[in-house]
This record gives sequence, C-alpha cells and structure tokens, in this order.
Amino acid sequence: MQHPEHDMTIPPRDPAQVMRLARMGSFHQSRLSFMRILLRRLKSEHWTFEQHLFNIDARGVGRAVYCAHGPDRSYSLIAFANDLPPEKRSDRVIATEWDATFTLFDGIPSEADLDRLQGNIPKQEAGRVSEKELSVSRANRSVRLWEHVVTALSEGRQPDTAKVRDVGYLMRTTAVYGSGKLGAADREMIAERPEFRAPFQVEMLSVFLTRGFVMDLVEHMAHQRAPDTAVPLDPDLRRCFGIGNSTGLGMAPFMVTHPVLINNWIAAKETALARVRSLPTATQDDADLFCQFSARAVINADTWTSSHTIQIEKLTGLRRDMTKLQTHLKSADLTTDMPWNRLWLWAEGNLTLEGQEQTASLLLEPYGDLVDDLSECMDADEQESWRIDGAMPVAVLKQHIEAVYDWALDIDWTKDTANARVWYTSEEKLEPRIGARFEEPIEAYEQPLCPGRDAARLYNDLCACSDDLVAEVLLRAPQHRHILRRVQIAARHPYAEIHDNTIDAKMLPIDLLRAKLSFFGACHFDPRSDRWVRINMFKHAPFPHELANTSAEGWAYPPLPESAQ
Repeated sequence: MQHPEHDMTIPPRDPAQVMRLARMGSFHQSRLSFMRILLRRLKSEHWTFEQHLFNIDARGVGRAVYCAHGPDRSYSLIAFANDLPPEKRSDRVIATEWDATFTLFDGIPSEADLDRLQGNIPKQEAGRVSEKELSVSRANRSVRLWEHVVTALSEGRQPDTAKVRDVGYLMRTTAVYGSGKLGAADREMIAERPEFRAPFQVEMLSVFLTRGFVMDLVEHMAHQRAPDTAVPLDPDLRRCFGIGNSTGLGMAPFMVTHPVLINNWIAAKETALARVRSLPTATQDDADLFCQFSARAVINADTWTSSHTIQIEKLTGLRRDMTKLQTHLKSADLTTDMPWNRLWLWAEGNLTLEGQEQTASLLLEPYGDLVDDLSECMDADEQESWRIDGAMPVAVLKQHIEAVYDWALDIDWTKDTANARVWYTSEEKLEPRIGARFEEPIEAYEQPLCPGRDAARLYNDLCACSDDLVAEVLLRAPQHRHILRRVQIAARHPYAEIHDNTIDAKMLPIDLLRAKLSFFGACHFDPRSDRWVRINMFKHAPFPHELANTSAEGWAYPPLPESAQ
C-alpha cells in the first residue's frame, strides 16, 4: 500500500529542535541508514557474490579477492592480509602497517592489477592507486578476541559467547577512504550509477565484503592450525560479529562543510518520521511488529557497553527509557486515533534524548513501504547551491540570519568560553584537529568551521553598514563570503545548519561523529575520549553468501530469543 505525501498532516520536527549537538549526538541507525539502503538494493536486485581468490597461508599472510556481481557491473574487494607484530598495531592515523589492507576495485582485477596493488595498497597513504580503485581501507585485529576465536575453533569448539558480545568484531577499520583519496576514483565518476547514488555506498559495500573476508580468514587460520579438529563458526554466532571502526576528528568537519548533503540526510529521516506520525490508524500487524522491534532494542541497549563516562551515563538513561517504553506499550492503544503521533508525544515527555531518538528510529521499522523511497533523496549536487546571489537585498539577508541563526545572535561572543576552540589542519597528516585558542599559538591557522560566530559577525557588520545589496557587502568585506554563501544555503535548506556553537569550551566533537556514523548505520558507539569513538558496522547482518536466501530487513537489532519470538 502506498501512502501519498499529501497525507502528511504532522510536519517534520523543527530544525531548532533537531539540529542541536546533544540531540545529534544521540542519533541511532534507522531504515534510512546507508548500510541498510545498500543491503536492500543488493537483495532486491539479486546481486551474487563469489570468493574469486583466497591465497593466504597459515600465518594469515597473502591476498584474496571477493566479487560482487550486480545487474550491470561487478566490483571486487581486494584484500592484502599481514602478520603484524602486536607492538605495531595502532588505530592512529600515523600508523604505517596494518593487519589487513583493502581496495574496492571497479570490475574484476587481472593478475597485473593485483601485482600493481600489492605494491601500493599495503602502504596506504604512502602508496598510490588509480581511477579503477573506488576506495582504500585498512583494519587491525581485535587484540582481545582474535586469538581466542582462532584457538577455540581450532580445538573444535565455539568461542565464548560473552566475549563475542563484549567486543563484537574481529577486525576494526581505522580508515575507509573514497571519493578521490590517494588517487582513487572521484565521486563524480560513479555518482550516476544507480547502486552508488545514495551516499557512501562504495564505502558500505567495501565494509560489507570486508566483514565476509574477516570471518573466512579467522576460520581459515583455525583450520590451518589444526585441520583435524577445527570447526567453522556457528552461523548464528557468526552473524553476531560486525566490523569495528575507529573514527577520530577527521570525520567531524564533514558535518559542517557539506550543508546541503547533511540537510538531505536529516530531511529524509525527519520526513519519514512525520509520515509515520501522520498515520490515522495502524494495523495490528504493524503494532505487533513495532513491539517486536522495541523488545529487540531493549536487548541492544543491554548489550551496548562503553568505558567512557559520558556514554555510560547515556546508556543508563537509554536502558531506563527502554524499560519505560516496554511498560507503556503494555497498555497503549497502537492502532487508532493517530497512534504513532500519540506515542511520539509520550516519548518526548518521558524519555531522554537517547530514548527519544531510539524511538524515532523504531517508529520507521514497520513502514518500509512508506519511508524507504526517501533514500532516493539523500544525495546532493552541492555545486548547484554554491553560487552566491549578489542581487539579494541586505534586508532579506538579515532576515535569513535572524531566522536561522537566532541562537548564535544570543551568544556573547566576547567571552573566552564561547571562543575556546580552534579547528585547524595538521601539517604532518593534513588531518583536522581542534585545539585551545588561548593556550596554543594556532589561531592564525583557524579553519572556517564555526558558522554561528561568523554569522553573528556578518550580522553585526550588516547592521552597521548602508549597503543595499549583498554584492556591495562582499566588495567591501570579502571576508564574509563563506558565511554569506552559507546563510543563503541554510535559508533554502532547513536542516543544513547545526544550531550550536562548534568552538564552545564545552562542545563535544563526538556528537558530530555520532550523528554522521548513525547515518552510516553504525551501532554500539563507544567514545574513547571527547574526540574519537569506536563503533560496530553490519553487526547481525546476513553475509554475502546468505543474502539470496534470507531477508535484508530487520537485521540491525539483535534477534529475540526463540522463546520470545
């Protein structure tokens, strides 16, 4: 059944509510997350997968190729496995060796391609690749879990379920580069391919295939160690492993520098939520499905661990919220009188931000036919919005600032706490960094990553000038060009701007990371400081060889025990 757009009687949430860092730092994966978009497409288009090459020795050294065949094209994950000494294993960007390195290749590689890439992919930044490579990535083994799993399987038994649950992955990526990085294909070369139109589909496909390789590798090493006794992983336990990822500050500025793209991501999700809230009734089947996903979200919260004080507090609140939700569902009417809007209003009044955003994601689960089409709206040609309208009257520009940046105009920018941070780029690695403005000599290198302050500066200048048109402002004060362009963009795209001070003393960069990673489809966020986080990707998802005979839906939450299904 289709639900036309004009039936949406509840508007999307106000950007002033959604685009606050504390709430963005509480986002959860949803049906519109990029991993889930990818798997739905792979399933619906009947993609097939094969292990094209697996030439790896007992030490776990060698190379492998995994091919994905779609309706029009094939892609290959090329993996180079290494036996890395423990003392060289590091998640930091300054690392020079890894347990495994990868590239997603456009097509099926020849032997010459493999030899060329063997000399470059393991070097990562020190190597070079061609436009035939779509992404470059690397990963390290989990020190806590890898040897345990190899040993258990080699001895003919399954690894300890509690240990698997606590860690959740056997390898953790430390970078997945695409879009022209290191010489790989530019985004423009592949953006029109249907399978890559949605954001970050190259990177998601690379990680999906990487997960399959990692599980094959650990089973292979167990068999090589003891061929007479080794056993494979139990399929249900195997799916409990995702791919870990360690992400730092390098990802944070993306949320500021791509305003139209971020608007499209969040607008799609907010439109989806509004569509569901607008439903006048729900079937009993849809209500039951929501309750099942809510019960699975309880398990997800209970198995989500962190050692960081901030996340521990948030998890305590989330678990309490999920208990409240379960209690509420026992007596709630979920079928009549706009049931999902009533449930949402209850969540806003009774749950923390973590619980509210978890509920927002859960509300989409029963309604793929209603919301999944919005995944077609999440890409962006940002060049279309780049041109400045110089003929705009200054009075109109001021109105836009007052409407979008009212929160910034209320900040006292003369206080040190409001200007405490500086975003800059490191000379050695050309990676984003954040430092203390009044403690380090870095202000001269500041990047324009504080739209709120810059909008307030522009507004003050406009109030003091007699210019009639935007073009006249920029002739007199060209330093405002970047923020003036941004104001015009934000006036047309309501979710383009973060409504918070990104250089405040109390700002947490991990909120920016969490927001972006939630749209990837990541789960079990585990901050290691206020500026880097570990996550899990594709946990509980079917593997490539299982996709043809299993569902691509619903995998993002832990399964219910058989007794509760």
